Amino acid sequence: MSTTTLQAGAQSRAMTRDERRVIFASSLGTVFEWYDFYLYGSLAAIIAGHFFSGVNPTAGFIFALLAFAAGFAVRPFGALVFGRLGDLVGRKYTFLITILIMGLSTFIVGLLPGYASIGIAAPVLLILLRLLQGLALGGEYGGAATYVAEHAPRNRRGYFTSWIQTTATLGLFLSLLVIMGVRLSIGDKSFADWGWRIPFLVSSILLAISVWIRLQLNESPTFLRMKEEGKGSKAPIAESFGQWKNCKVVILALLGLTAGQAVVWYTGQFYALFFLTQTLKVDAGTANIMIAVALLIGTPFFVVFGGLSDRIGRKPIIMAGCLIAALAYFPVFKSLTHYANPALEQAQASAPVTVIADPATCSFQFNPVGTSSFKSSCDIVKSFLARNSVNYQNQAAPAGTVASVKIGDAQFSSFEGSSLPAADFKAKSAELDKALTAAIRTHGYPAKADPAQTNNVMVVVLLAILVILVTMVYGPIAAMLVEMFPTRIRYTSMSLPYHIGNGWFGGFLPPAAFAIVAATGNIYDGLWYPIIVAVVTLVIGTLFIRETKDVDINT
Repeated sequence: MSTTTLQAGAQSRAMTRDERRVIFASSLGTVFEWYDFYLYGSLAAIIAGHFFSGVNPTAGFIFALLAFAAGFAVRPFGALVFGRLGDLVGRKYTFLITILIMGLSTFIVGLLPGYASIGIAAPVLLILLRLLQGLALGGEYGGAATYVAEHAPRNRRGYFTSWIQTTATLGLFLSLLVIMGVRLSIGDKSFADWGWRIPFLVSSILLAISVWIRLQLNESPTFLRMKEEGKGSKAPIAESFGQWKNCKVVILALLGLTAGQAVVWYTGQFYALFFLTQTLKVDAGTANIMIAVALLIGTPFFVVFGGLSDRIGRKPIIMAGCLIAALAYFPVFKSLTHYANPALEQAQASAPVTVIADPATCSFQFNPVGTSSFKSSCDIVKSFLARNSVNYQNQAAPAGTVASVKIGDAQFSSFEGSSLPAADFKAKSAELDKALTAAIRTHGYPAKADPAQTNNVMVVVLLAILVILVTMVYGPIAAMLVEMFPTRIRYTSMSLPYHIGNGWFGGFLPPAAFAIVAATGNIYDGLWYPIIVAVVTLVIGTLFIRETKDVDINT
């Protein structure tokens, strides 16, 4: 019988009961992890009000995003700790530990007192919990992907592992459903006051189910065979990163695969949601519903592209996803503005805004620790415009000039606030905000998106396009990473590039993009970050990454 016939048979047969259980158990943990991370991302604005109320609203929101990203920052360290444990002790027990850490940390967030109750201890404890969650997640994905791939038939690894990616998106979908259900049940006011805690607390049910199911699993047969043959690594970290032969593959996996995959993933789901709610001022409940519908449309494509990668290869699908994303982001996000908030688009065209200021007095308004006050005349008006999603151009003024802002034909002077007492600064800020708000409203800049003018169908179509781009880069990635490394160091070696890519390149995308927008005055400039990273991955991946779909992973 020919090799082609054997491959076709392997690809066409139905999954066995044990194979389904392996995928379900591994994927359920991924649902849970991403449920938590998406939950926090969706509620960032509310969490900022409860835990970072001691700073101004703009800094508070960026601070909340940084707390969100803090969990991503430590993911590579979790990859090292738990990756080493997984290669030494086993896949099953390692990702049992990670799910317990993740679950307990999530549950405690729902009980944590806010800034009004315990002061600065509230954001400190929140960030500590985010760090624990990030460490756990750093070990979870590599274990799940390795475990499933090592159970999969040789010619169906892309298909089997793509179910893990599908359930990651289902984690987002589940979080949105829970948020909407609680919000509709108790009302927006109660939800903002205390109801936001409920989705974190009910996660304990999913945790209990995940742990119970994982306890029923057996260890990976590939890992057991390796241990029986005495071929395991005694120092997986040193072997993974201390030997150039393997370390260069790790670097290529990061720059040529996971960095681009990460920014496409987070742009298509996280940044798209932030853009709708924070920039376009679409009602949060409506935005969540549209994201959920787009996910329903796009999620099956994870399995489609995962299965397709078993036939034509992982590399061409991932590279195509990066290329299309880089070309599509600007037109797609501009179209989102057109269909979600056409009044904002019209105002930007008919009433251009210019900030006239001494460049030396304009700060880069990125304030992760809440220590900068942004009291220069330039920063005051730029902060207002950024909060209100008003595009503006910068015009240099002579040194020492007090900044002003021109809205249509009207011009308003700012003030220097650094030397003013707090009460006077607050009063003058309120007076200027009132005048500027009246001006932008007069010139057509809306306070929020008008539901009657929003084309919900087209917005969902655009969001679905972004999700399908995610499925192209993310569906085949687990199988490809597993296939790039030998069994004895696979957990460690694949986990680090995946979590640096997703934890750093992807996790920091929302706060970095928002800071870029605030600095440049263009609501679309944050897209340059994912576009540049995706193009770098496209070039390196095309030139230096080899195809892996036919690799024997039992070595």
